[in-house]
Formats: sequence, structure tokens, C-alpha cells
Amino acid sequence: MRLEGKAAVVVGAGQTPGETIGNGRATAVLFAREGARVVLVDRDPSSMGETRDMIAAEGGTCVVCEADWTRAADCRAMVETALTSYGRIDVLHNSVGIGTAADAPVHRLSEEAWDRVMSVNLKGMFLACREVVPVMREQGRGSIINLSSVASVARYGPTAYKVSKAGVNALTQSLALANAQYGFRVNAIMPGLINTPMAIEGQLGARGMSRKQLVEQRNAMVPLGGKQGHRLGHRLCGPLPRLG
Repeated sequence: MRLEGKAAVVVGAGQTPGETIGNGRATAVLFAREGARVVLVDRDPSSMGETRDMIAAEGGTCVVCEADWTRAADCRAMVETALTSYGRIDVLHNSVGIGTAADAPVHRLSEEAWDRVMSVNLKGMFLACREVVPVMREQGRGSIINLSSVASVARYGPTAYKVSKAGVNALTQSLALANAQYGFRVNAIMPGLINTPMAIEGQLGARGMSRKQLVEQRNAMVPLGGKQGHRLGHRLCGPLPRLG
């Protein structure tokens, strides 16, 4: 019960349809298991409702807020929902992100594809953080967690996704440095290709292989039985340069 009595906002608490569980849903369920009172935020009320039912079935506490985080008014509404329901915000977990088949190297990337990825992956995170920062400053404590990607620092072809996640890293660092004096921290998580619906389902059509083949390919690049490791990052980034 490490989060007992805490109020946590999870943006992206629904998920892309698929056979496995998404990062946002998994986070919301785990936070509730650890005793947090959770605000579920998602633009898809049906998927968010499934997450709510999972938490309720385990005896957890949560409320829902339908919102599109690329809209400033919706981000204000999620903060108001949290404060009205629980009186505080101890955790903001930002787990929204998209890729698109239209993403490409710069010389083939359309303005429309660039704008969509940057709006969802970076603008929305900025708006959500902007609304929560004043609350945490007043409280003098809290934690903001932004979901980035190893693609931000690895060799990765699609431009918009990579740049948007690099922007998430810069935004996180800027927020952390500006707000440490107010008693709360800001961190980014940089996962690789996880077996989630958003990651796997989105790759199936693009790669022209079965789900089983794609998952096996992913697992082969990650040591320790498909768990955390360094091999994928090494293959994407190449060996580290020698110094001196």
C-alpha cells in the first residue's frame, strides 16, 4: 500500500484494443492496488470504463474524466475533477502517445502527420503538466511521470515520433529543474518495444507479419526471458563511442 491516501491522475487510462494490457491501464490498476485514489483520464469512455470496472472489481477507488489532452479546457477539467473528488493531486502519470504509418524520414514526412504526432505526444503532455504544476507547487509535494521512449535517443527512422519523444525528455528536464525547489519531482520513463496493444497492434500492418512472429522478434532482442535488458538499445544505437 505504498500509495495509500494519495490521489493519482492517470492520463491514458484506457487503451488500444488488443490481446494484452496497455501501459496506462496497467498503471491505473497498480496504483489502485497500492492504495491510491485514481482519476482515470481518457478520450475513449468505453475503454476507460473497462479500466474502472477492473479497479472496482478489486475494491479500488477511482473516478473517470473523459478528456482529450490536446485541448487546454479538457486538461483543466481533469484537474478540477481530481480536486473536487480528492482535494489534491499527488501523482500525475502521463501515458498517452501515438505512432502513425504516415510517419517517415524528413524528406517524405507530411505536415499533417508531423502535426498530429506532435500534438498528441508533446502538446498534450505540456498542457497536462501546465495545469498540474500550480497544484503541486501549492501542496509542496508530488510526482509527475512522463512516458517517453528509447526511440528518443536511439537510431529510429520515423521522424515525428522520435522528435516528439525527445521533446518529452526536454520538457521533463525543464520541469524537474524548475520545480525541485517546490518539493516535487518530474521523471520520464523511456521504454522500448513493449508487448502492449499500442506497440504491437500498430506494428502488425506495417511489418506484414503475424502477432506471434512480431512478439517473438521483439523478445529475441531483449535478454532475461523477454524482460528488461540492454540488447535492443545497443542494436538501435550502436556501440558507445570511445572517449579520448
